Formats: sequence, C-alpha cells, structure tokens
Amino acid sequence: MILTVLVTALLGWTPQDPAESKPGNDLEPIQSAMKFAGLSMTDEELAQLLPWATDNIASFEVLRGVELENGIAPATIFMPLQQGNRSSRVAKQDPLPNALRPENLEDLYWADIPTLSALLKSRQVTSLELTQLFLERLKEVDKTLFCVTSYTEKIALTQAQQRDEELAQGRWRGPLHGIPYGLKDLCAVRGTKTTWGANPFKDQRIENDAAVVKKLESAGAVLIAKTTLGALAMGDVWYGGKTRSPWNTAVGSSGSSAGSAAAVAAGALPFAIGSETLGSIVSPSTLCGNSSLRPTFGRVSRTGAMALSWTMDKLGPMCRTLQDTAFVLDAIHGADGKDLAAVTADFTIPGRTDVRGWKVGYSPAHFEKSPEHQAALEQLRELGVELVEVQLPKYPVWPMMIILFAECAAAFDDLTRSNLDDELVEQGPNAWPNTFRVARLIPAVDYIRAQRIRTLLMRETAETFRDLVAFVSPAGNFETLGITNLTGHPALVAPCGFRDGMPVSLTFNGQLFDESRLIALGRAWQELGDSHEQRPPLKPLEDSGK
Repeated sequence: MILTVLVTALLGWTPQDPAESKPGNDLEPIQSAMKFAGLSMTDEELAQLLPWATDNIASFEVLRGVELENGIAPATIFMPLQQGNRSSRVAKQDPLPNALRPENLEDLYWADIPTLSALLKSRQVTSLELTQLFLERLKEVDKTLFCVTSYTEKIALTQAQQRDEELAQGRWRGPLHGIPYGLKDLCAVRGTKTTWGANPFKDQRIENDAAVVKKLESAGAVLIAKTTLGALAMGDVWYGGKTRSPWNTAVGSSGSSAGSAAAVAAGALPFAIGSETLGSIVSPSTLCGNSSLRPTFGRVSRTGAMALSWTMDKLGPMCRTLQDTAFVLDAIHGADGKDLAAVTADFTIPGRTDVRGWKVGYSPAHFEKSPEHQAALEQLRELGVELVEVQLPKYPVWPMMIILFAECAAAFDDLTRSNLDDELVEQGPNAWPNTFRVARLIPAVDYIRAQRIRTLLMRETAETFRDLVAFVSPAGNFETLGITNLTGHPALVAPCGFRDGMPVSLTFNGQLFDESRLIALGRAWQELGDSHEQRPPLKPLEDSGK
C-alpha cells in the first residue's frame, strides 16, 4: 500500500479529501500504479485503498522532514555468510628485501612496498624525500591524467617529517611507515574538501577523518593527495574533467576509483585507496593495469566514506603488485565500532607459499575467446594448482541490481528532491540523475524480494566456492562481478597481458574473509609473468608507438 502511494505520487496524483473527491478520477492513477507494481485490483478494492493511501502520503512527508546525513545506514545490516578463516595455511611473511638506494631516485616511481619500506627502515631514503618525489611526479602526470581533486601537501610534509623523526628515535610503525599514498575523494579528511567528485559537493568539508585514514596514519603512511572519482562514484567523469588511462590518454580510466587507478599505474603513487560497489576497483584496475584488492564486504570499515549502497560498498587497496595489497589490507582491516557492517577477522600477510594442489575454479566459456586469459590458465597449471570446471549459480543478477539502485537513490534522496542533481556533469539516461529518479519507482516489496533471492545466491555461491581457494575469470566478466559484489566475496585483479596496447586483466575471486590465501595464490601466479612491471606511455595510443 505504501508503495502504491509512492508510485502514484510520482505519477502526478495530488491527494484529496476522500469525501470531496470523485472516485472515478482518483482511482485511475492508483490503478495505473498498481499495474506498474504488477497487481490487478477491482474498483471496490481500489476504493478501499484510497483513504489509506492518502494518509500514507502524509507519513512520507513526515519521514522526509527528518534530516539524514549520507553516512546514516539503515537498521538492517547486511552480513555475508562466513565460511571460516583459513589464513593459517599460508607461509609466514617474508623479510624485507636488501634494497639499495638507486642512483636516480626516480627509479622509485615503480618500486613496490617492500622495497620502499626497506629503504626507509634502513634510512637510506627519508620519508620526506619520497613524499616530495611523489608529489612532484603526481603534479606532472595530473596535467595529462586529471587524476587529483586536491593535494594534501601540508599534511603530507608534516607527516613525513614526523615519520623520519620516529625512525631516528628507533620507532618503526611497520611496512607502510613513511610511504606516500593517495585517497579516493569520497573519504573524509579533516582540513580538506571532500568533493565526492560532484559539482553539488565540490566545496564540501567534513571535519572528521575516515576510519581508513586513521588506520593508515597509525600505520605510518603519508597522505599526499585526494584522487578523482566519477561523480558520486560512477564512471570517470568528475566536475573537473575526465580521468584518463595512462596506457592511452585518449580514453578514460574507467571508474569510479579513477584517479587512484590512473595515478598508481603512472608511477605517481606507491598505492591508493579505492572503493567498489559494482566494479569500481576492478574496472579501472583493468583499464589502467593495476594490481588491486576488493576485500570481503565488512572487512574494512567505511566510516567517513560516502555511502552509495550500504549493503554493497567496500574500500580496498590499489597497488603495484598483488603482494602490496596485503600490506595495505593489514593496516586498514577491522571494525571501528561505527560501521555496523564492519567486522574484525583474522588476516595474515602471506609470504611465498607453495600453492600446489590448491583447487581453483573456472568456467571454460569465460576463456574461449581470449588468448591472454587462456595463457593465464596455463600459468596456473604450471604452478601445480588443480583447475576445476565450475558453473556459477544461475540467478537473475542484473534484475537483482534494483538493490543497488534503490539504495543509491535513498542515499541521495535529498539531492534528487532539491533538484541539485541538475548540477551533475553527466545527465544522460544512464547517468545518476535519471537513475535516482527511476529508482523511486522500484516497489518496496520487490526490493525485499531481491534481497531474499540474494540470500539464496549467497548460500549457493558459498557452496560453489566451498572447496576452492579461488574462482578465476576475465576481469570484465559481468556474471562473476555481479554475483560476487552481491555476495560480498573478495576479488584480486591484475594484468595478465596486453591487447592493442591496453592491459588485459584476470580476476581471482576468493572465499569470504580468506584474503590471505587469495593473495598468496595471486602472488605466486603474478611472479610467473611481468605484465605488472610494464610502464605506460602516458600518451594517446596512436602516438605511443604501440
């Protein structure tokens, strides 16, 4: 009944006092709304509904009068079905390498986290040197890639000096001590703008640090910039332009973690924080050639991050290597008591692990048309893993995305009703403004039905993955991407080759809260090749010589 009123109101019906209204005229819009909701009703049933519908409209107005910040989550908390943790089955963390300071510090643009950490810990390189080095590099590539919303230079230089002083006093916070990073600009940082990539919020200030920022500061990392995102976490177009892929600056980086992906791939950041609801880490990592991790839903607290979908949003690291993702996840995982969906589960940074005999699932149909992905399967066979043909559960994944659309429309309800959505750059049929409006027509009953189907999908996916360490698929495969974002399973993504000058990537989907084994497997595979070590030209493809 509530849904009926909502849809009817959207169709232009103005409620009247039942005693004064003409039944025939008032019932027509309700009858249309009922058809939209898939129901057939008699005139008598519709007449019974009318007074209640009128009362409910008043209730809606009362609810809309309650102020809600974007970060206030619904009382119903989504929790993935947990299968237990298997982190004990990986080798212990490797010692830091015996790294030497390069003659040209610019060689460090492409260094991984263990190398940078070793140089910092041995005091061959200072955090201040690294911070200034990457700030300079980032400012240079940003002219081409449009990957930064704001620089946090004052914060960075202060933090870097503190990290150097701590090392001089014998205090080492861990592998991220003194290492610069970038932060997707949907996470709040005191003293900076948090723009969400969108015109209506480009001057917004949230004077609290996001949980992930606090954890990284505690780990000793140095924040040097806030990176671009497609407006309100979709795509690569933001209020300042379009973020570009460093492999072909004639095309976008994809999104929505656009700037994080582009800057890391261009050697302008050692690592960055991204977020994913439906592909926002995996997709730009594919276009830019990053090695990234989308953690299990609930693994990392989202406090202080823009909410798009309370049951699908996840924060994760975007890096140079898959092993690097482990160092960042180790720093940022765990509950903070404010994000009620966040949990604290065991995680171990894996060392080099013998993966022989590990079972890895795949669907042959996903690999038929891609020689690069077929070669990746052969590399897995070389490692001695057991490849197992697996069929993913068959559910209507795309229709179930009404879950995402309803939640994002609720998250930005005020934006829609105030008409400030007119200020967003993208205004096409697939852009947020229209998506938010269309989502107002999603029946509440069908949203809940989709969530119930999601429960079945979670159960069957957990059973499908039960004996597997990972399920691998091409990074662009929507079936896998959609299912695992609905179920909350983690994913690694990394390049497995190049096609027409652009990266081609593979995704490893793991068991819930089993990132340790997932990263150990991904690392073993990645070290058989060198796709992740290639350096982009930062030019349009036609001028890059490829």
